[in-house]
Amino acid sequence: MRRMLIGAVTVVAVLLTGCSTRSGDDPAPDSSPRTSQAAQKGSDFGTLKDVCGPGTAKPATVQGVTDNKIQVGVLSDIGFTKQSEFVDAAKVFTSWCNDAGGINGRDLVPVTRDAKLMEVRQRVLEACKADFALVGGGAALDSLGVQDRLKCLLPNFPAQSSQIGAIGSDLQALASGPTAGYFQYAGYYSWLLKDKYPDSARKVGVIAGDSPVTKVMAAQFKEAVAGLGGQVSYNDLYPAAGVSDWTPYAQSIKKAGVKGLVFLGDFPSLAKLEQALTSIGYTPDWIDANSNAYGPVFPQLAGAALDKQHNYAELFATAPLESAKDNPAVQQVIDLFEKYAPGKQVTYPALRAFSAWLLFATAARHCAELTRTCVYENAMKNTDFTAGGLQAPFDLTSKEPPKCYSVVEATAKGWKAADFEPDQGAYRCDAPVYKYKGDYGKPATLASVGKSLSDLT
Repeated sequence: MRRMLIGAVTVVAVLLTGCSTRSGDDPAPDSSPRTSQAAQKGSDFGTLKDVCGPGTAKPATVQGVTDNKIQVGVLSDIGFTKQSEFVDAAKVFTSWCNDAGGINGRDLVPVTRDAKLMEVRQRVLEACKADFALVGGGAALDSLGVQDRLKCLLPNFPAQSSQIGAIGSDLQALASGPTAGYFQYAGYYSWLLKDKYPDSARKVGVIAGDSPVTKVMAAQFKEAVAGLGGQVSYNDLYPAAGVSDWTPYAQSIKKAGVKGLVFLGDFPSLAKLEQALTSIGYTPDWIDANSNAYGPVFPQLAGAALDKQHNYAELFATAPLESAKDNPAVQQVIDLFEKYAPGKQVTYPALRAFSAWLLFATAARHCAELTRTCVYENAMKNTDFTAGGLQAPFDLTSKEPPKCYSVVEATAKGWKAADFEPDQGAYRCDAPVYKYKGDYGKPATLASVGKSLSDLT
């Protein structure tokens, strides 16, 4: 497992791969004392002005807040996945923010809450006792802790939201991401099925890891493809424990004449499947590798197969890392990593985490008195949040999915922006709306635990 995808496929990738040895989960060290000169520099991020800075913080009695610190939790599965992206992003952002003066003079202190895949509830309960909020993280099985989070009135500003119970849940402010009850890739799939490869629309295949969670996701994709004018003509499952020989699956895909392939699983397995497809001389029009594969490892694993196979991924309208030379915000993240976490890789999840941190920081900065109510309400007022240029505008006040999307393509030399005819900078903003007709569950609410927003302090 290299990383977790924002949205539904997250769970698949984490459940089907990964290891269980624990790695470090200590709080990030306090920043060194600041000088007034340091506090006056570097407070802007992209197009966002004065994200962090000095100030005269009022005394506070809110949990996690002292006169000079704000403690926040960073949910992660680092002990299972061995991927430190959320932890790294927390270190980089808070170090930069604290050097600029903190949040009105208070330092941000991130504490990693390592769920290790299955211990989500335990980590949320720990956060409930000590943290002001959860920021910039995520867990594959995040719905396991959502009821406890709502009971203790703990706001969440996640980098990702994965499961149905968590997506769209109360007291959760997503900088950009899935919308409860809607297919999150409607624009991307409309482009694949209608614009780029119209001949593939009636010959879509879905192959997924064999788990209860994945089967629900496969049903969602099948429904959405049909709702967008296509048809899933091939379905298959592969063992969660892995496959020693992908040739039989490749032959089945060829026999069914699949022209568009949806792969719901871990990208090392996808790389092996594509090598098998190439070996038997079969090339679908397109393969949705999903954003879990977006990074340098997948092209390395797939190798020469990517000279034949056409892989795409949608990034939730996030600016691709490859756009750094044209996108000052992406370049700024890269520069900050080089300064505060040299040697650590900037990844797609790290960009998503930065968006979450920026949403939290800008909301908190404008609170004369720092309270959970103030920060949450400020965040949810955003109608065109761009994280300083890291993403397309996102309306947190809307209950409908965003119109914009970004598509990247994998090649043997690495990832690049796809030719998907963007119409607003790096994004295309004509996504249709597809609302699920099937009952796949609903997000958790404050009312479901006997609470309301009036209980928030």
